[in-house]
Amino acid sequence: MTEKILAPTHSSMLNYYTKHKLLSFVYHLIMIALSFTMAYPFVWAVMSSFKTSGQMFAGNPLTLIPRPFTLINYERTLELLPFGMFMRNSLVLSLAIPALMILFSSLCAYGLSRLEFRGRNFIFMLFVSTMMVPSHVTLIPNYLIVSRLGWIDSYVSLFVNAIFTGVNAFNIFFFRQFFMSIPKDLEQAAIIDGCSFAGVYFRIILPNSKPAIATVAILSFRTVWNSFLWPMLVINSFEKMTVTVGLQYYRGAVDNSAQVLAGVTLAIIPVILVFLAFQKYFINSTINSGFGGT
Repeated sequence: MTEKILAPTHSSMLNYYTKHKLLSFVYHLIMIALSFTMAYPFVWAVMSSFKTSGQMFAGNPLTLIPRPFTLINYERTLELLPFGMFMRNSLVLSLAIPALMILFSSLCAYGLSRLEFRGRNFIFMLFVSTMMVPSHVTLIPNYLIVSRLGWIDSYVSLFVNAIFTGVNAFNIFFFRQFFMSIPKDLEQAAIIDGCSFAGVYFRIILPNSKPAIATVAILSFRTVWNSFLWPMLVINSFEKMTVTVGLQYYRGAVDNSAQVLAGVTLAIIPVILVFLAFQKYFINSTINSGFGGT
């Protein structure tokens, strides 16, 4: 006895497409609302930096459009604060430290992902476990070590703390997972042709890891640029302060919130520029990051 196959009717298909469009509309509406919720504080802070002090305190706090539109807050910020010096210090650190973090973490990840030796997975788990330790727990021991080594008020303390902490452990984890997605046939072919392990790393692994390098560069740049607590503890000289520490002192020296927001707006411009420069590789890395490797 054969079963009768019922073809979908026109009304059922119409109901399906109507339901699908309705769900899609609700989904996009929710996403737009969430995006607006997350973007509104940032837009408000930027637009408030162009407001006068009277409009900041006497006007409607939810108003976005400055009336009148003024640049006096930026002028006063650049006059009262050596902003160029702070930006230069942060820029040097935010370029040099991520470069070293990329070098060391990628080398470590290369050994943990491509080289076969006993205890490899255990060592990797030790690196990953450091990510679970809050930075505040190791703050005092790290400060005592740096103090006894005589690195207080020195950039060496910033380099060492960034490279040998849980922040760089994430970079090792990320690079390892990405390296394991690269076909081993490329590596084996290079070794057969006489390429050493160092040659494989520089000629095969790194050129095929541009999305991972860009992602780590963006995240490391942002982390170093926004770092506040540790630089405030170990850097005492005014001429060595980073922009985040400088803005903290500036906030305590002025009573105008609009001027502080002007300084904050200037401080986030480099982060935005770095993301725009590497966003193509960053998006590719998030889509094809190789987290499925084993």
